Amino acid sequence: MFQSYEVTARPEQGPPRLQALRQELARDGLDGFLVPRADAHQGEYVAPHDERLSWLTGFTGSAGFCAALANIAGVFVDGRYRTQVKRQVADLFTPVPWPEVQLADWLKEQLPHGGKVGFDPWLHATSQITTLAQDLQNSGIELVQTDNLVDRIWSDQPAPPAEPVQSHALTYAGESATDKSGRLAKALSSAGHSAALITLPDSIMWLLNIRGADIPRNPVAHGFAILHADARVDLFMSRKKLQNLGNHLPDTVSVHPPSQFLQAIADLTGSVAVDTASLPQIAADALGDKLIAVGDPCALPKARKNAAEIAGSAAAHLRDGAAVIELLAWLDAQAPGTVTEIDVAKRLETLRRRDPNLRDISFETISGTGENGAVMHYRVTDESNSLLQPGHILVLDSGGQYLDGTTDITRTIAIGIPDAEQCAAFTRVLQGMIAMSRLRWPKGLAGRDIEAIGRMPLWLAGQDFNHGLGHGVGAYLSVHEGPQRLSRASHVPLEPGMILSNEPGYYREGAFGIRIENLLVVQPAAQLETSDREREMLTWQTLTFVPIDRRLILRDWLTEGERDWLNAYHAEIRSKLRPDVSPEAQIWLDDATAPL
Repeated sequence: MFQSYEVTARPEQGPPRLQALRQELARDGLDGFLVPRADAHQGEYVAPHDERLSWLTGFTGSAGFCAALANIAGVFVDGRYRTQVKRQVADLFTPVPWPEVQLADWLKEQLPHGGKVGFDPWLHATSQITTLAQDLQNSGIELVQTDNLVDRIWSDQPAPPAEPVQSHALTYAGESATDKSGRLAKALSSAGHSAALITLPDSIMWLLNIRGADIPRNPVAHGFAILHADARVDLFMSRKKLQNLGNHLPDTVSVHPPSQFLQAIADLTGSVAVDTASLPQIAADALGDKLIAVGDPCALPKARKNAAEIAGSAAAHLRDGAAVIELLAWLDAQAPGTVTEIDVAKRLETLRRRDPNLRDISFETISGTGENGAVMHYRVTDESNSLLQPGHILVLDSGGQYLDGTTDITRTIAIGIPDAEQCAAFTRVLQGMIAMSRLRWPKGLAGRDIEAIGRMPLWLAGQDFNHGLGHGVGAYLSVHEGPQRLSRASHVPLEPGMILSNEPGYYREGAFGIRIENLLVVQPAAQLETSDREREMLTWQTLTFVPIDRRLILRDWLTEGERDWLNAYHAEIRSKLRPDVSPEAQIWLDDATAPL
């Protein structure tokens, strides 16, 4: 099995580790040390070697950081993890609501007379340090670069990952590495830059049409790259990782040990394009005044999926949908109180593993019933595992990494007979999901301009949820891919080919959770008779095809347009997937997709 259900961090382990860290603070004459959930490549996901935040605090969420001082240790988390952090950290750690409370303000409050706060310059992006330093001006608080204090005390720290890299076939990629490098290099040259630094692993994977296994659930390999304006690429990655590639890399790619990266960028001449949100501070120091902050040159081209990538993603979603339908048919045949959260996750993984194109799950399956469903990024363990009881609702958020695409789907399932409050919340969430699915919008708008549409039914009832409406998704790459998002913070215009999730939700702490998620791809909208001919419009193509639980829907609440959308969606599921599921699942599917 890909997924493990063991407990990976315990609250009681935090206090002695914090004490050991504070001894290192005293030894170095520091008043604090910053512990991010990050590695040198600044991606969202990290290898076990880099799980410093989890090891120190017990908090296992995918975003957050700790500011450990001599008398207080703040664990900064956003709205997705407010419930989770309270379960996972000991009393010696203080949860801090971020970004409502900014790190600089918190440090100034805790260190009113100033002090020295250390940080590892490999683990913090230069934009983070620049902003923090500006916000700390005149506070007497000094930021000090140091080696990693957590690594000093982590005696059994796992080794850095060194998994082999595989080629990604042109059939799936749709464009050769040579053509990608040439296209991006031409843009660099036109902008007057001599080179660009690429530190995000998924960008390097996309650029060179390779995939790795350094990070669980994400087919990426650690490394750095320099793309030159003449289309040459210097790749800083262990040759041992690349030994399976044969002649896959083009002649324009030169491979170097990662240890030579800093010297190589120090030797560059001319202006060098970088993404300050992902460039580690130590690399910015090596570049000096050659640094030009223009963003990752791979980000938008990678986000705009080509025809081969879209076709592959669509095919992967159909096969993935068949596996989820088999799971839902099986689950409905089980008596409430006889199946656990882990039973569901294991069976779903087993069904997905029937597909020879599956390489991994795309993230740890979220299988949460009852109050566990209210933990947005709940990870079920052998200790937290709960029975699916009558009256519960199950949040099942899962996905697969297939050679031709990455999937991510959430369905909320009634166990027994749901109550009125659950159905009301579910119907509002469904209405928001349908509203976004039906949307047409003028070209040029960003996620922040339209994401409120998916929240409006909840807002009308005085409700909301503390995560974005949607995130970008890669093509057999990271399940969370930027820069596109359906979020108040996203200013990147949506463009054809971008794949995003549409996942409104609702969470009642201590009671239940609800989330419904489909993946969608942006596409040009057909002209209507009423359309302004000069106004270009965009819309969505749905990629995910799995029924939505009709038992949780207050049907009278739906408008005619909402009912028509849901009935048409369910009819399309039957048409596309009925031939691909078992006879037992066909019977279930016919009932689950019957018209409202």
